Amino acid sequence: MAEATLSISSRNYSSWSLRGWLLCRMAGLDFETEILTGQDPSARAELLHLTPSFLVPRLHHGDIRVWDTLAIAGYLHEIRPDAGLLPADPAARARCRSVSGEMHQGFANLRAALPMNLKGRHPGFKLWGGAVTDIERVTAIWQDCLARSGGPWLFGDGPTMADAMYAPVCTRFLTYDVALPEPCAAYRDHVLAWPLLAEWTEAAAAEPDDIEELDMEF
Repeated sequence: MAEATLSISSRNYSSWSLRGWLLCRMAGLDFETEILTGQDPSARAELLHLTPSFLVPRLHHGDIRVWDTLAIAGYLHEIRPDAGLLPADPAARARCRSVSGEMHQGFANLRAALPMNLKGRHPGFKLWGGAVTDIERVTAIWQDCLARSGGPWLFGDGPTMADAMYAPVCTRFLTYDVALPEPCAAYRDHVLAWPLLAEWTEAAAAEPDDIEELDMEF
């Protein structure tokens, strides 16, 4: 029996569920995944952006209950400090926390204009002003981190909390055919080739589309 359970909503549509799952896998946690139905109030509110406070993903680890992806990341770092969720260098660790927090609380225009949809493909998608500004900020973060670390991940040779936080953005850039400068395009492709993300994407492909509001046409 697994030592923990991670409750998620949709693999195809939920960027926060993806982040929580990646973090648990990166930490080496022995966990099973519980998928909430589209009728579960917490899952539905998260997927349809109906509340600023979500209860999924939610990690049950023994008597501990942790929700909110950034809180899950912090908890996993506490119990698995050698997993590399944060860089060893204090300055890099501070930047990693900062860019992860920025992703956690910001980029509302990008989220609204380019909702996560792993199955979707929209070549030539029209980007509007607010989303363009958010994309420019994301690429500035990536360029700065990669210049400092040398890549291929944002903070060097291995993935950290920050890569888990920005992985769904990489999928959005693929879905909506967003052109990126180098080295951002190479970083996006590196993340998309990540075996953990490939595993998640394969499972998402088999997921039924049971929330009609999310099957949007562009």
